[in-house]
Amino acid sequence: MVRFILRRSVGVIGVLFAISVLTFLIFQAIPNGDPALRLAGRLATPQQVADVRAQWGFDRPLYDQYFTTMGKIFSGSVVSYTQQVNVLQEIKRDLPATLSLAIGAGIIWLGLGILFGVLSALSAGHLLDRGLTVLSLVGVSTPVFFLGAMMLYYLGYKWSIFPLGGYVPLTQNPWQWFTHLLMPWFALSVLFIGVYSRVLRSTMLETMNEDYVRAARAKGISRSRVTLRHVLRNSLIPVIALFGLDFAAVIGGGAILTESVFGLHGVGQYAADSIFRLDVPPILVITMLTAFAVVVIGAFVDIVYALLDPRIRL
Repeated sequence: MVRFILRRSVGVIGVLFAISVLTFLIFQAIPNGDPALRLAGRLATPQQVADVRAQWGFDRPLYDQYFTTMGKIFSGSVVSYTQQVNVLQEIKRDLPATLSLAIGAGIIWLGLGILFGVLSALSAGHLLDRGLTVLSLVGVSTPVFFLGAMMLYYLGYKWSIFPLGGYVPLTQNPWQWFTHLLMPWFALSVLFIGVYSRVLRSTMLETMNEDYVRAARAKGISRSRVTLRHVLRNSLIPVIALFGLDFAAVIGGGAILTESVFGLHGVGQYAADSIFRLDVPPILVITMLTAFAVVVIGAFVDIVYALLDPRIRL
């Protein structure tokens, strides 16, 4: 297991380096025009553009520009010249809202997705399975912004059950933090619950027909024990893969619509605002950190794979 983790770690380092080079080329080297002008913004004066060019080393060789760009990103010194703020400080300020949304929604969609998938697989062809299938299709087909707007109107405005959006830090008021995030959690989770339950159902039904499952049942082992100890464990592998990618995507801005509808002011909403302003520095930093998060979480998922299925370590 230790050897597997070491091999995976070396691979992660190589992928992270490739991502940093590719991101640099996409933002700085490949597009036509002056990269200093893109970073400085549309309203920058010629002197400001010249200052940006000198600070980022755009008058030096390409490899020097790469190391300067990476140094600025990882030292936290990238500044949004349009908004006049430090990008990393803005991300740190908005990250608690995004993490709160992603972690809470992730727990909900993973738990309910597994529960509904198991129930649907065990009752395949029966009324419960058909009902869960309809609910899954409705959840997958419902846009987040529509569901969020309906929840805000009925649960927040009309019936006054939950607050009308906004975010309260956990350290400030835990109960208000919880109540403000309940609707965003469920609005973001509905789509994933439908997808995960369908994936788990199909995987479990396929696994139930494997020879080792039939052999275990033939030896007299109860159906529930075979399902929980063998079928479910092997069927969770694709679900965990999806969860790792989806969770990283949500943290990196995949919850833009949810954050915007409920006014959470997280990293996703910050990225959307920067795109609207054509503010390149925040987009550059968020893209880099998001890609890194996806790779690191993917490596963690691979380790979980190995724990679930020892054959993967080979």
